[in-house]
Amino acid sequence: MDSGNGPMKIPKLYCIHHGQCDPKKCTALKLKKANLINFIDEKNRIMQHAIVLNPFSLREISINDRDIIRRHGIVVIDCSWNELSSINLTRFKKERKLPPLLAANPTNYGKWEKLSSVEALAAALYITGYDNLAEELLSKFSWGIQFKILNNFK
Repeated sequence: MDSGNGPMKIPKLYCIHHGQCDPKKCTALKLKKANLINFIDEKNRIMQHAIVLNPFSLREISINDRDIIRRHGIVVIDCSWNELSSINLTRFKKERKLPPLLAANPTNYGKWEKLSSVEALAAALYITGYDNLAEELLSKFSWGIQFKILNNFK
């Protein structure tokens, strides 16, 4: 959906990083190193305005969230899947879940909804029409294109 009709504001990408994963496999750390994501803490005021990706949310992300993302960005929570249920994610105003998607990351390849941080961000960006940014994120990983193919993102 990225169009050539004038300059488009690139949405800000944020991460709350809990440091629970192997740093060599952490997609959030790799995105930070590439200056594609900013790490913030849970008390940051951004959390009240941005879309917060939460797999337990009752509301699914959609193209209708595009303007919120353009203005305030997207936040991904980077933590162990085993620890996710212990984090209070329901306090955020604009939390959204992703539709069921297949993981392409080497740790959870082919598993439903066990996405890495980069996969979650890319999916949210594809769904809200920020295809070019989604592809830029995925291009940092040898398996990134496989995520796009597995989930039929055009």
